[in-house]
Amino acid sequence: MTALELIGAYWNLLPSLPRTLIAFAIVLGVLVFIHELGHYLAARWRGVHVDAFSIGFGQPIWRRTDRLGTEWRLSWIPLGGYVKLHGQETPEDATPEQRAAWMPGRTFHEKPVGSRAIIVAAGPVANFLLAILLFAGLFATIGKPVNDPREQTVIGRITPDSPAERAGLQAGDRILALDGEAVSRFEDIQRHVQPRAGQEVELRLSRDGAETTLRAVPEPGPAGHAILGIQGGGTRFERLGPGSALLAGAEQTASVTWQSLVGLGEIITGQRSAKELGGPIRIAEISGEAASLGLTALVNLMALLSVSLGLLNLFPIPMLDGGHLAFYAAEAIRGRPLPPKAQEYGFRAGFALIVTLFLFASWNDIVHGAIGKWVAALVG
Repeated sequence: MTALELIGAYWNLLPSLPRTLIAFAIVLGVLVFIHELGHYLAARWRGVHVDAFSIGFGQPIWRRTDRLGTEWRLSWIPLGGYVKLHGQETPEDATPEQRAAWMPGRTFHEKPVGSRAIIVAAGPVANFLLAILLFAGLFATIGKPVNDPREQTVIGRITPDSPAERAGLQAGDRILALDGEAVSRFEDIQRHVQPRAGQEVELRLSRDGAETTLRAVPEPGPAGHAILGIQGGGTRFERLGPGSALLAGAEQTASVTWQSLVGLGEIITGQRSAKELGGPIRIAEISGEAASLGLTALVNLMALLSVSLGLLNLFPIPMLDGGHLAFYAAEAIRGRPLPPKAQEYGFRAGFALIVTLFLFASWNDIVHGAIGKWVAALVG
C-alpha cells in the first residue's frame, strides 16, 4: 500500500465532523494563502514593504518575523486573511508616531495609482491562476472528460437517492431535450441543470427505442451548482500534455467564471432562488463531501471555489479589492483621489452590504443545509 493509499484509508476512518472541519481548513487555508500571496508578491515587486501576512483573523496562535521585517501569522479565526502593507494609511489618517516609523519610498500610499491597482488586483488574479493550475493538473494526471460522440447524452450511472433516481431515470436512457430545449452533449445538460436548484426540469428521453417524458427537481451540489445525480455513459478521460492541459485549464476557468456570472444575474433577476447563496457553513459541508469522495473531487472543488473567491473580490464593492480598484479608476480619471468623505461613506455602505450578505448566506446555510435538515428531522 502506498503512502497516499494509507492516508486515504485512515482519512475514511475519521468521523464525519472532524473530517469536514479538516477539509474546510485545508480548502479555505489554501485559497486564502494564495490570494494574499498575490498581494504580497505584487507589493514586493512594486517596492512596498509588507508589515504582516496573516492567515486568519484575531489573536495569532503562531508568528514569525522574517529577515525582511515581515511578520507571518497564523490566527485563531480561520475565515480569511490579510496582508498589512506598510504605510497603507494616508498621512492625514496616520498618527505622528506612525508617520515617523514610515520607510521613505516603501509606503503604499505614496506609490502611483497604477502600482496600487496592481497590488490590489494581484489577489484575485492569483486565485484565477490557481484555478487554472488545479484544473490543468487534473487534466494532465486524471484526464479531461471526453464523451463518445455516439453516446453524448446517454446516462451511464444514476447516483442512489438522487433527484434522477426519484424521478425514474435509468442507466441507458438517452436525454433528448430539457424543458423543450434539445441537447447534444452532456455539457449541455450540466449547463441547463446547474442554475436550477429546486426548480422542476422536464426531460424528454429515448428509452428502448421509445420516447418518454419525466420531471425531476435538481438539488444543490458542490459550489452551489444544482445536480441531477447522473453520469454520462460515453465518458472517457484523456490525459493531456502540459501545454494542452494549461490551455484546457484556462478554458475551464473561463467557463466556470462565465457560468457564475450568469447564475448571479439570474438570482438578481429572480430566475433563480436566492437560497442557492451559501456561506462558510455550506463551504465546510461541501468540502467534507468532496474530501470523502477522494483527492480528485477535493482538488476540483478547490478550483471551483478559487474562481468564486477571485470573482467575488473583483466586484466593485467598497471593502473588497474590486471596490478599491473602482476608487483607483476614479482617481486615474480625475487626476486626484476621491474626497475622503466619499470614500468613507463608500466603505460604510460596502461594509453594511458585506455583513448583510454574510448573514443572509449563513442563514441559508443553517436553514437549507445539513443543520436545517437535522433540526427538521428532530422536530418531525
